Amino acid sequence: MAHIFEGTGVAMITPFTNNEVDYEAIRRQVNFLIDNGIQSLIVNGTTAENPSLVDEEKDQILKTVIDENRGRVPIVVGTGTNNTQRSIEASLRAKVLGADAIMLITPYYLKTNQRGLIAHFEAIADAVELPVILYNVPSRTNSTIEPETVAHLSQHPYIVALKDATNDFDYLADIQSRVDTSKFALYSGNDDNIVRYFNEGGHGLISVAANVIPAAFQRVYTDANNRARHFEPIDKLLTALSVDVNPIPIKFLAALEGFGQYEVRLPLVCLNEQEQATLKEAYMQFKAEVQA
Repeated sequence: MAHIFEGTGVAMITPFTNNEVDYEAIRRQVNFLIDNGIQSLIVNGTTAENPSLVDEEKDQILKTVIDENRGRVPIVVGTGTNNTQRSIEASLRAKVLGADAIMLITPYYLKTNQRGLIAHFEAIADAVELPVILYNVPSRTNSTIEPETVAHLSQHPYIVALKDATNDFDYLADIQSRVDTSKFALYSGNDDNIVRYFNEGGHGLISVAANVIPAAFQRVYTDANNRARHFEPIDKLLTALSVDVNPIPIKFLAALEGFGQYEVRLPLVCLNEQEQATLKEAYMQFKAEVQA
């Protein structure tokens, strides 16, 4: 099986207007991202404020993205939870709607061991029969998929990739020594490490900041001889985006570009006015530098 995508995928925000999902903004965003080189759309993940969305909203968001995409790039949908049966049900709905692949986070709060992770992921993959991207983000789940477990799961016919948000290059090298990377894709889940990740054999990135600067991220991937130079202005912006947890800062920049109002759902709260002003200044500097 070929990799789902290579290059830059984007973990899409969910734009809100008056606390309702702004589906027209989603349509505009899909076209903006594809027109600017995005290789895959990742829907209903962490950046989308997945836990604050009800099932009906998640399904309608996915349907809106699929309809607007019109088959141009692969669509991956986050359907993983810490409830195996609910993850299966969400994944089956995504399959019916037309998703190309699903992304499964490690179970959180209701934690398990490595045998439990294998059983959980394989039960979903067996039931759904869609390509699966495993999502390892221990900073949010306090759980990790060990390299031996990744190697075991990579033998499953539907488990085809890992989103690696560990920022641990020893972990990456260990996995690369155990899996067939011509069949099993490795995607960074950290915007700030992509030059090294690509140079050390990673296949792509599932990005947060690419919601607003998709072309800049794709350029880092495609122009291998000048990656560090292309990344310099991105790195400055990422420093400004670290003012608060994802997706609070990126949604401010997305609102500046007209993708919904600057709103997040509780328990998240927006940046204060000073933080907004500082982030806006950094974003304007990025745009001036890149367009110079």
